[in-house]
Amino acid sequence: MNKAILVGRLTRDPEVRYSQGESATAVARYTIAVDRRFKRDNEPTADFIPCVVFGRSAEFAEKYFRQGMRVSVSGRIQTGSYTNKDGVRVYTTEVIVEEQEFAESRAESEANRPAYQQPAPAPSAPAGDGFMNIPDGIDEELPFN
Repeated sequence: MNKAILVGRLTRDPEVRYSQGESATAVARYTIAVDRRFKRDNEPTADFIPCVVFGRSAEFAEKYFRQGMRVSVSGRIQTGSYTNKDGVRVYTTEVIVEEQEFAESRAESEANRPAYQQPAPAPSAPAGDGFMNIPDGIDEELPFN
């Protein structure tokens, strides 16, 4: 079985391109920095794992994933090789993403961004925990209990 599950931070915004042909398919590439459990010389270390995602999931990554955001991905590891223009054989390893999702709340994500990347607060944004309060008396109108 070939299954990889990763949780880490995006090293930069996803890069998206579209395939050629009648039905152009989005192809997103991004790298996740995954912390290692054990430290070397008491310094934290990370592995930088390249990921590739296709189709609507690639469009989702382009729209919502940003540098520094903590994400969770699962997929399969794919290896390959090619000969570069200097005639040297280059070996590749990447995760072909099958599922991807946010691994932290929006508030946590924004708190972890550098100050120069902080967005201006929205005038009607909910305060505190990121959830809006449900007004009193609306319970009868909700489709669930």
